[in-house]
Amino acid sequence: MKLAAKGEKIVQKHRAAIAMFVILLISYILNSIDRSLFSVLAIEVRNAMSLSLPEVGLAATMFTLGMGFAGIPTGYLLSIMSRKAVVLLGLFVFSLATLLTAYASGLSDLLAYRFISGLGEAMQVTALIAIGASYFYKHRALMTGAVSFAYGIGSFVGPTMTASLLNAFDWRMPFIVFGFGGIIAMAIVALGVRPWFSESKANEEHMNRDLGNHADSGANDTIWNTTTVALGLASVCAGVAVFGFSGLYPTYLRSALGFSPQQAAWVMSAIGIGGFLAPVGGWLGDRLGYQKVLLVALPLAALTGGLSFTELSRSVTLHAVVAIVFGVAVLSLLYANMSAIIINSLGPAKTAQTAGVFIASYYIPAAFAGYLLAELKEASDWTTAGILQTSGFALLAMVLIIFAGTTRRPAMTPVRT
Repeated sequence: MKLAAKGEKIVQKHRAAIAMFVILLISYILNSIDRSLFSVLAIEVRNAMSLSLPEVGLAATMFTLGMGFAGIPTGYLLSIMSRKAVVLLGLFVFSLATLLTAYASGLSDLLAYRFISGLGEAMQVTALIAIGASYFYKHRALMTGAVSFAYGIGSFVGPTMTASLLNAFDWRMPFIVFGFGGIIAMAIVALGVRPWFSESKANEEHMNRDLGNHADSGANDTIWNTTTVALGLASVCAGVAVFGFSGLYPTYLRSALGFSPQQAAWVMSAIGIGGFLAPVGGWLGDRLGYQKVLLVALPLAALTGGLSFTELSRSVTLHAVVAIVFGVAVLSLLYANMSAIIINSLGPAKTAQTAGVFIASYYIPAAFAGYLLAELKEASDWTTAGILQTSGFALLAMVLIIFAGTTRRPAMTPVRT
């Protein structure tokens, strides 16, 4: 009877943990909606502020600079503050910055608000990944896959909601609506997430039981080891490829192909559909190995990313289909396994720091991805620029993943093995 009661208690606690993680994922959906706002509204913002294409391209991806700069410091912030507190702080910062974006009057304050929104987003997502990877330590890629799944939902509903608000009001209203939405998300997290879940040390306890004080546990390793550095560089290249695409692809659809805001938003929403398979992508990484999944994801992203910058008969449907496959490659396969492979390159005691390494490497260089793509377009044309950046950097990331696999095999294997 006692064993049955204890087993039932464990099951109930596990269900409660899943429910709380779902609450955190719901708050992250707002984060992902916020990311899609600017790219859909780029032409309206450009016209309202008389910006050049490179300037609006820089603004489109400037939030990633804030995310990157906050990544590693947030990892250390998590060692002195509760993870739940960091999530709430991140929600407040990026929601306030989103709201203020509606009142930007020129390039300088626009870039500042975009940068600050990235700081908040990094705090939230770094803490969220650390919470999931610590409590559900046997399923790290599955947890980051769930984060990517939530991002896919936001990417799916965000562009169409933004286009609807744009139609009914003006370009400022989406920033106002989703900025105030962050206050609601803060209340949900504050009331619904308990410390026993958010501050769990289950991963460290498990690893200590299995490895004791062995030198190869990674506890005394630093983030500057060869494997982690190579993986970080691969993450840099992946971020430049992905965010150059997401930052200016709607502008390409509208300015070069003549798509309406609603048509461009529909294509961008299709990318979010590709993210619905993210838990499957994480599950595959946990069982087959993160490197194997990445060596499928990166060539697929290179192919579909480059193809997206061709006319495809100017068909909204064809562009949406290719966008879905690109979303599968990036949101369902790449994001979950890139973050998991970096987190797993060091011991469990470094989970927060390596989560910060992933955020920093993926997002800091990506801040200039929109600017780079715009400059490449000015020097050539949209198709050449899109293929060079999206396809080229994705393939370079693949080469670095292969190199990292030759330096330290344990970082490439699933956590469960």
